Amino acid sequence: MEIIRLNPVFKDYIWGGHRLEKDFGFVSGFDKTAEGWMLACHKDGMNTANGGSFDKMPLDKILEQEGIEKLAGTNCLKFPYFPVLIKLIDAYDNLSVQVHPDDEYARRVENEFGKTEMWYVLDAEKGAQLIYGFKEKISKDEFRQAIENNTLLDKLNSVKVKKGDLFFIEAGTVHAIGKGALIAEIQQNSNCTYRVYDYGRVGKDGKPRELHIKKALDVSKTEPPKYDIKPFGKEEKHDGYISQRLAQCELFTVDRYKCEKALTLEADKTSFNHILVTDGRGEIDGMSVKKGDSLFVPANYGKYTVSGSLEFLITKI
Repeated sequence: MEIIRLNPVFKDYIWGGHRLEKDFGFVSGFDKTAEGWMLACHKDGMNTANGGSFDKMPLDKILEQEGIEKLAGTNCLKFPYFPVLIKLIDAYDNLSVQVHPDDEYARRVENEFGKTEMWYVLDAEKGAQLIYGFKEKISKDEFRQAIENNTLLDKLNSVKVKKGDLFFIEAGTVHAIGKGALIAEIQQNSNCTYRVYDYGRVGKDGKPRELHIKKALDVSKTEPPKYDIKPFGKEEKHDGYISQRLAQCELFTVDRYKCEKALTLEADKTSFNHILVTDGRGEIDGMSVKKGDSLFVPANYGKYTVSGSLEFLITKI
């Protein structure tokens, strides 16, 4: 099997900006770009291969043709769907305050899967903030009253952010990305979101965007977050590179690498390796790569060499 370079899928949500074009060199075709879906095998967005034996083929068709176990790995067999979705997010404006359901609720109510996710802050303007859970535990009734009285923001935990911060957001955690943040998001493969508050904005149709108060009340954990805003592991220095465990859960494992010379990694039979290049340029087994590239290393590919001066995230199942 060969390493598959993927074409991003772009979204032009109203809060997007221009950093994905300026910082990564993407051409989205939109006036403003909110998200680039870098690893996407979902009904709302599907990557295609860029070059190679599978050129222009949609990712779901490649998986179907080659087989989930062969291409994605044995760990993916425990999921009834391709398990992850990976995005780059440019928050030129505040995202809505929102919450995601867990699997049980999402399957029962939406015929969709739940959504646990992590955010890795690639960059943040001075004063940029994110909403992450509540300041203190409150009742569901107090949550409802805060929504009705327009005092919800007073109850929520707002955190100033900087490059390198890590947010692990379990399903049920109320959250929002604030303006000025550039985020890499690794999430469960779902697009199920319940808006709680949207700053009174209107959509492209000129009407206020829909809120989902009842469902949000059903699924929200009205309490402070359980996790600190830092990577799960410490930065480790090696000969020629630096590594760090960003997050690990039953859904995904994410590591950050900074290659200064070269390093060798491996995709074994258990999982594919998804590589998202966040800075610099170099080579992976002789393939030229640069900032913004999305690469799918098939399961059982074996050892591969990364060289050059670049930073990247690797996601495994």
